[in-house]
Amino acid sequence: MQTNNNIILTHEQIQHKIKRIAYQIYETNVNEKEIIVAGISENGYIFAQRLKKILEDISDIKVILCEVTMNKKSPQNTVKTSLTPEEYQNKSLVLIDDVLSSGTALIYGVKHFLEVPLTRFKTAVLVNRNHKKFPIKADFKGISLSTSLHEHIEVQFGSQDTAILK
Repeated sequence: MQTNNNIILTHEQIQHKIKRIAYQIYETNVNEKEIIVAGISENGYIFAQRLKKILEDISDIKVILCEVTMNKKSPQNTVKTSLTPEEYQNKSLVLIDDVLSSGTALIYGVKHFLEVPLTRFKTAVLVNRNHKKFPIKADFKGISLSTSLHEHIEVQFGSQDTAILK
């Protein structure tokens, strides 16, 4: 069976979506003095770094970056963060990943952060698919796609960002 790779987001489109999501996060947190931008390791963290830069350019909010690591194949009790719970307690937090497919990574990330009180908790993804196993949604999303279960979306961050449907 031959598979075709279709570009679903070009470099320019990804830049535009990231900027738009940053503005949405700012509008939601306009009265906050600081927010935590927590990216799930690898692409989610790269996405979070880019959001942090734009948020700092468009607002006076102090943006604190947090890296979330987990075993995505078996996330139970594997979630770790680069910040201590005391550092994000009673703050506004946005949990970020590149693609929301089954919802497994986001739901376990949410579970981890709910161990301490937060003032606000939102989620952001670049690509939202409609095959979730868990009741989780993206509050901020770049694009929503209905794909087959056999298709895979890969976001490639680099000098020429792309999102590809395989």
